[in-house]
Amino acid sequence: MARLPRVPADERAAMAARFDFARAPLPQPANLPRKGVREVHPSLRHIEAWISSVGASAALTDLDGDGLANDVCYVDNGTDRVVVTPFPGTGERYATFWLDVAPLEWNARTMAPMGCLPGDLNEDGLGDILVYFWGRTPVAFLQRPGPSLQRPGPSGSSSPTESSTELPTESLAASRFRPREVAARVERWYTNAATRADVDGDGHVDLLIGNYFADGARILDAEAGGSEEMQHSMSRADNAGHNRLFLWAGGHGGANPEVRFEVAKGALPGRAEIGWTLSLGAADLDGDLRPEIFFGNDFGPDRLLHNRSRPGRVELVPLEGHRGFGTPRSKVLGHDSFKGMGVDFGDLNGDGWLDLYVSNIAAEWALEESHFLWASTGEVERMAEGQAPYRDASEPLGLSRSGWGWDSRLADFDNDGVLEAIQATGFVKGGVNRWAELHEIAMGNDDLLHRPGCWHRFEAGSDLSGRDTNPFFVRASSGRYFDLAPEIGLGEPMVTRAIATADVDGDGDLDFVFGNQWETSYAYRNQAPNPGRSLVLDLRRLGIEGAWTPAIGAAASVRLPDGRRLVAQVDGGNGHSGARSPEIHLGLGEVPASVRLPVEISWRDRGGRVHHDTYRLAPGRHRIGLGEPAPMDRPVARLTPPTSAPDGEEG
Repeated sequence: MARLPRVPADERAAMAARFDFARAPLPQPANLPRKGVREVHPSLRHIEAWISSVGASAALTDLDGDGLANDVCYVDNGTDRVVVTPFPGTGERYATFWLDVAPLEWNARTMAPMGCLPGDLNEDGLGDILVYFWGRTPVAFLQRPGPSLQRPGPSGSSSPTESSTELPTESLAASRFRPREVAARVERWYTNAATRADVDGDGHVDLLIGNYFADGARILDAEAGGSEEMQHSMSRADNAGHNRLFLWAGGHGGANPEVRFEVAKGALPGRAEIGWTLSLGAADLDGDLRPEIFFGNDFGPDRLLHNRSRPGRVELVPLEGHRGFGTPRSKVLGHDSFKGMGVDFGDLNGDGWLDLYVSNIAAEWALEESHFLWASTGEVERMAEGQAPYRDASEPLGLSRSGWGWDSRLADFDNDGVLEAIQATGFVKGGVNRWAELHEIAMGNDDLLHRPGCWHRFEAGSDLSGRDTNPFFVRASSGRYFDLAPEIGLGEPMVTRAIATADVDGDGDLDFVFGNQWETSYAYRNQAPNPGRSLVLDLRRLGIEGAWTPAIGAAASVRLPDGRRLVAQVDGGNGHSGARSPEIHLGLGEVPASVRLPVEISWRDRGGRVHHDTYRLAPGRHRIGLGEPAPMDRPVARLTPPTSAPDGEEG
């Protein structure tokens, strides 16, 4: 292996000194038995550790309406509970509780939650949660109005309050979140990723569901007969479950909230529908406010779809990268054979277009893959010709290697205007190293691979990259990224699946959560000693019944005094099983507090019409009601329905 570049020791120390995080465990359900592997179909019992390697999830959002994304939704797969709790240190604003699927169909013996995706699903202004599973179709937990989860603070205050009257766990969950089916009927799906985006451009946010094992399989049924099927190839498998696009079809709030989604049949072309999908991403990559869709697939090529849809008519076209004479096929987008397990978007090359950061398996002396940093060439017009205008820049940037990757995140944790890159890594932890056996399987005959009986044993106690550490990549003056996790207190080995980011305390810097597999999950409070200033945009648009809802897919562009242009979009839940808050966070560096920066915001209204608005905003946190007739030289501090507010007064 070639010797990797190093950063000078003094520069490395200075880079590490910019970061500091305080760690706290997330609460786990008490008085419930915990497990370490799942009960699985008899034909899969000898590979139970492999089958049990997914299920941890984490998301940050605002559920209690205090204006901050300081509520954690996470899957504790040791108890198979979807837990909702305040982010540690933000006040015990309500009692920790978990979501119950009942009275909908539920069988704890054959079903298990895999992820939680927060969002205002029915556009009534209240935060809801989509939960997806192995063994059944997803469930929407719709929040209905009720007593505030938190004690009211001082008049006009948007800061979190310290405590509220605690309700019993069952009472709180039952009174505020109502489970509703998303699909027309309950079926056995094996979902490992979901995200939200306005795919057809009608102004309503749709659902994308990524499935893994074949629909109808009995993976978690320990009493079923026959034999189940694994992937039939390590590099071109297409015998997975079907991915789905659900178009928003209506909803309402109130005491009995509802939401309707309809499957867009045939909307996902070819193999985009049948990959072994582990991650999903949706972002506008060509500037038309129609999100392109990325499917990160295990055992076969990832898929990037160009969005040419119109309201009521979905048209998604596969894109493929150009292969030059010296380019390996694995380094061409749409042709790789890696194990796409995480995706995020950010502009790393500073050209004003989003790049894609994709996690694969990159364990040293193991499967010889790499992570991807698909850097935009800026030739977005080539998408109309079916070409993906991206080149892999992961090795020159230092992002190609780490471990067995899952969620990947690009975020600015010290607000210097340069994105950091963090990853969730690790597979299964045990005492017996099974890499030799996995290599034999990977090199074996595809005709045998789909038969579980031909697999080596991966039982409880097996270890495959079980002691990876989650990297925290920081960019050096050379332009290359270096992992500083050990220097900043993040060097403890973990088996992690999910990463969620948000500014949970409103102090202008990003905090995060690691969702860990079969282990305690942790929250990390950002205590950077001298962060730069930031611009945090909580963008809202009108939903149904005059309610304000997060403007998923809205894009912001900021021009800094030094000439740099920063871009970002409101995220609907991209990645493997982690979800950042639906806010735009941009680090500004040493911009003076008094400077008002030109900010262009592009968005779609509820009728699907595109708007481009220009604001001049000072550093800080701004909640903006898109479409309000507010003066352009100041932030909208509080959301109200559109009115003719006098110039100089708050709307």
